[in-house]
Amino acid sequence: MKRIVLLTFALILGLNTYAQGRRDRMGNPVINREPTKEEIAKYEQKVEERKDEYIANFLTTLEADDFQKEIIKQYLNSYYDAKSELLKTRYEHTLQRDEAIKKLDESHFKDLEELISKDDMSKIKDLIKGEFDEKEVKKKKKKKRKNRKKDKDN
Repeated sequence: MKRIVLLTFALILGLNTYAQGRRDRMGNPVINREPTKEEIAKYEQKVEERKDEYIANFLTTLEADDFQKEIIKQYLNSYYDAKSELLKTRYEHTLQRDEAIKKLDESHFKDLEELISKDDMSKIKDLIKGEFDEKEVKKKKKKKRKNRKKDKDN
């Protein structure tokens, strides 16, 4: 009885792997190709839109006025552009790249510290570290919209 179960299990497993391998060879060939210029442009456009949305969501958490938020937005855009350039640059060692990013993190917002509050500056530093929770901000926006809709209905 154990042999029969073992043989059927081995047979099913063998047929399954054969079918998957055949599917890759016949019906779903894997083709490695370079992306076209249109695909690259479309991807870059999506990344830019996502970056703008991310920064806009972050700016809603700050307590600064509109003028300060616009300045912060410009600083964040230039920071992310500079960081992407650093990441695209080839370094001999990853330690050099990490050091360059650390210098950028420390020096890019020095001028901004004088213009905004310490609380907002700490939020920016958390954003740089990657500790900003965008999902929470989206939930709060959605909740506000629901409350406004309820108020209009009443």
